[in-house]
Amino acid sequence: MPLRKPPLRDRHDERGATFTEFGGWDMPVEFDSIKQEHESVRHSVGIFDVSHMGEIEVSGPDAERLMQRLTTNDVTQLSPGDSQYAMITDEDGVIIDDTVVYRLPEDDDAEFLFIPNAGHDEMMHDRWKRFRSEWDMDAEIRNATDDYAMYAVQGPDAADAVNEAADESVADLSRFEAMYASVAGVRCWVARTGYTGEDGFELILPSDEAETVWDAFDCQPCGLGARDTLRTEMGYLLSGQDFDHEDDPRNPYEAKVGFTVKLDTEFVGRDALERVKEEGVEETFVGFRLVDRGVPRHGYDITSTEDTIIGTVTSGTMSPTISEPIGLGYVPTDYADPGTVIRVMVRGQSKKAKIESTPFLKDKQ
Repeated sequence: MPLRKPPLRDRHDERGATFTEFGGWDMPVEFDSIKQEHESVRHSVGIFDVSHMGEIEVSGPDAERLMQRLTTNDVTQLSPGDSQYAMITDEDGVIIDDTVVYRLPEDDDAEFLFIPNAGHDEMMHDRWKRFRSEWDMDAEIRNATDDYAMYAVQGPDAADAVNEAADESVADLSRFEAMYASVAGVRCWVARTGYTGEDGFELILPSDEAETVWDAFDCQPCGLGARDTLRTEMGYLLSGQDFDHEDDPRNPYEAKVGFTVKLDTEFVGRDALERVKEEGVEETFVGFRLVDRGVPRHGYDITSTEDTIIGTVTSGTMSPTISEPIGLGYVPTDYADPGTVIRVMVRGQSKKAKIESTPFLKDKQ
C-alpha cells in the first residue's frame, strides 16, 4: 500500500525535513534536529504537522448514545466546545485506541468529532458503523480524515502565537475547551489540547487551506521525533507502542489511564473493566531512569536484579531536557514503587535502572 501523505508533504520536503513511515503515513520526523525542536517547545513555541491523526464525525438523533456506548468516558458531561480524553475498548476491556472526543457547537453539521490515532480512522469508521447497525441507532458516521489538516502549536508561548495568527482571542479557552476561530482568514477548530506537557493548541482546518494556516506561524517547525521525546518525558501513551491491541493488549487500569473509565456508563468492555478494577492488576505502566550508561529502546527486556525477565520497554529515549536516559514499560506491581531497582538489557548488557514516577519533569507534576 502506498503511504498516505499530509497536505504539506512537499512543503516539508522543500524545508529540508527528513521523513518516516508512521501509521501508514509519510511524516516529517525532524526539520532541523530533534533536540532543537524539543527545546523550542519546552522553552518557547513550536508547530507540528499532525495531519496523520484521524477525524471521525458523528451526527444524528442517536449520536450521543452511540458515542457513549463506544468510548469509556462520559460524553453526556460535554457541553458544546468541550472535549475529553477517552479509551476505545473491546468486549474484554482491552484498549483498541485512545482518542479525544469533541462536542461541536449546536449549529455545526455534526454533533461529535473524535480523533483516532494514525492509521486507525478506517477501522474506527467501520467499528462505529457496525455497532450503529447492531444496535439499530439513527446516526451518521463520516470519516473526514482526508478533508482536514491538523496542526499542534505547543509551548509556553503557544497562546501568544495562536492569538497573533487568529482574528479572535483563544487565550480564554481552558484546558480541553475548543472553539471555531479564524486563523489567517481560515475557519479552524481550535482546541486547547496537546501531547507535549506544555500549554498549547491543536488546530483542525480544511486540507486545501493547509499552507495558508501553516504560514501564519513564524516559529520552529517540529517533527515526530521531538513529539516522541516530549511525550515520553511526560509518560504519555503512544498507540501501537505503549499499548497494542494485537501484540501487547492492555486495559486502561494497567496503562494507568483508569481516570478515563466511567463505570456508571454502559460501554463496550464495561463489565470486564469493572472486574479488573475490583480484582486489581498484576502489571502496571511505569517510568524508569537508567543509572548506568546506555539508552533504553522499545522492545528491550526489563529484568529483576536477579536477571529474571519481568517486562519489556515500550518507549525509551535520552531525555533532551534532563539529559538522562528514561523509559516506559510494564512491570509486575511488586516492582512498581518509585525507587525500586530494576535492570534493562541494552544491546545485550544489563544496565541498572530505578522506577520513577512520571512525568519525569518534576515541574510538570
